[in-house]
Amino acid sequence: MAYVVVMLLGVFGGAISVYLSLAARRSTLDKQKREQETKAHEIRETSAAIEAREHKLASGLEEFETRAISYDDLQEENSILKHDLQNIDVNLRKLQLDTNIQQEMQEVLDKKATELGSRYLNENVKWIGSTLTPNNFAKCKNRLQKVIERCRKIGFEISNEEEETLNANLREDFEKAVRAAFEREEQARIKAQIREEQKLEKEIERELKQSEREQAAIQVALEKALGEAKDKHSDEVDRLKAKLAEAQEKSERAKSRAQMTKSGYVYVISNIGSFGEGVFKIGMTRRLEPMDRVKELGDASVPFRFDVHMMISSDDAPALENNLHKAIHENRLNKVNPRKEFFRTEIETIRGIVESHHGEVEYVADAEALEYRQSLDMSAEDVNYVESVYEKLDDD
Repeated sequence: MAYVVVMLLGVFGGAISVYLSLAARRSTLDKQKREQETKAHEIRETSAAIEAREHKLASGLEEFETRAISYDDLQEENSILKHDLQNIDVNLRKLQLDTNIQQEMQEVLDKKATELGSRYLNENVKWIGSTLTPNNFAKCKNRLQKVIERCRKIGFEISNEEEETLNANLREDFEKAVRAAFEREEQARIKAQIREEQKLEKEIERELKQSEREQAAIQVALEKALGEAKDKHSDEVDRLKAKLAEAQEKSERAKSRAQMTKSGYVYVISNIGSFGEGVFKIGMTRRLEPMDRVKELGDASVPFRFDVHMMISSDDAPALENNLHKAIHENRLNKVNPRKEFFRTEIETIRGIVESHHGEVEYVADAEALEYRQSLDMSAEDVNYVESVYEKLDDD
């Protein structure tokens, strides 16, 4: 019994051992099977990847074969490229040669353009200088500026320093022109003054002779009247004595006037028909009859006679005239030539200046302008009639 138990235990133990051994082996086999499946899966994935790469490689090879060029084609293409490079080199050399020639021609053209520009500038500067007068400096300066601008537009460069030099030369030429004109005007003024003084001397001489004749005639008449009155009081004698004294006084004034070099008359005149309202000429004369000078001014140079607003007798007429000119210098009409004596101002302004330097003066505020106003009012019929009268005089 015991033996059987031992046997059963042995069999049971063996069975358990076999079972455990088989279980372990089965586990090992399952593990190996799983590993094999994993490897098989990896092999399949690797195979798929290899197939994909092979397919891609095949496609790339096919594309490469389609793009591949044969040696003969490469050699032919290389020959064509060499030929093209030779042509390009020839063209580049020709282009460089043409560029050099064009550059030389451009240099010649630039040189000619510079010469022409310089000649144009110099000739215009010379021409502007020849037209320069004491009365047109601003106009000539504008002309010079336009010439400089034209030169710059055509590519002839003029620096700022050269421009300043040209302007400085123009100013210098203008000053020379003014000096020359001043000298000419001064000579003309001196000649005019000499003529004026000669006229004055003739007037004084004529007045003295006339005064002497009057005195002689009055003296004869007085002696005759005295003889007839026989030392008795007579109105005729008194009248002749008064007239003789007046003639003597007039003669003395003429002699005194001849001895005075600065005495004269300062006149203020206007000419509305010629210059408009509010324009006055302020000048001076040494004539004994100053209206003679006013008549001369209104003879042929202007269409109408001058109206006299003031005729001021002064012992120093040049100084009074100069003071008047300085006081209203800004109102001078001709600002280019300060020697012109026309001013746009009010007669009351002139009167105030005269009284501040000379004293109270009589003046006429409103110009009569008789010829001018009559000309405005004349009918066409009257104009034709007056012209016909003058034509008849001319025919006669």
